[in-house]
Amino acid sequence: MALITRISRLFQADLHAVLDRIEEPELLLRQALREMEDDVARDQRSEQLLNHELEQLSSRKTDTGRSLEEIEDELDVCFESDKDHLARALIRRKLEALRFQKFLWRKREILKQTLSGLRTRLQENRESLDSMRQKAELLAEETAAASFEDNGSGPDIVVRDEDVEVAFVREKRKRSQS
Repeated sequence: MALITRISRLFQADLHAVLDRIEEPELLLRQALREMEDDVARDQRSEQLLNHELEQLSSRKTDTGRSLEEIEDELDVCFESDKDHLARALIRRKLEALRFQKFLWRKREILKQTLSGLRTRLQENRESLDSMRQKAELLAEETAAASFEDNGSGPDIVVRDEDVEVAFVREKRKRSQS
């Protein structure tokens, strides 16, 4: 039984080693960076949409304010003309407009809070993304340096005997001509 367990562990260890080699950390890091960039871009689009919605709410609030002013003027005319049934209809519209204005104010406050939280998260994500980019650059440099050293693909600094002889003959010829 112990022998089977040991063999099982060996196979697992080999399998994990193969998986580690297949999963290149540099590729995983690049994928993580792309995902973070996508998140930042999505948050930026959300921020733009929320700003646009706030502008629309502000415009609607202004329109509602103008409408309330017009209703006030019309109410003055109705009361001066003793048209109570028209005044009641205008009062209904005024109450609806006031409630709508309150609704817009509440919605605006909620949007402002949401936008504030989104901006905070966006700033944190940008900082995290910058940090990850710096780490990726360092890893790329370290990987390049390690592969340069490990592969022996560095500059050819080994001087062969034939190279020494050829250089010796050139130097001797140069000195004998002068």
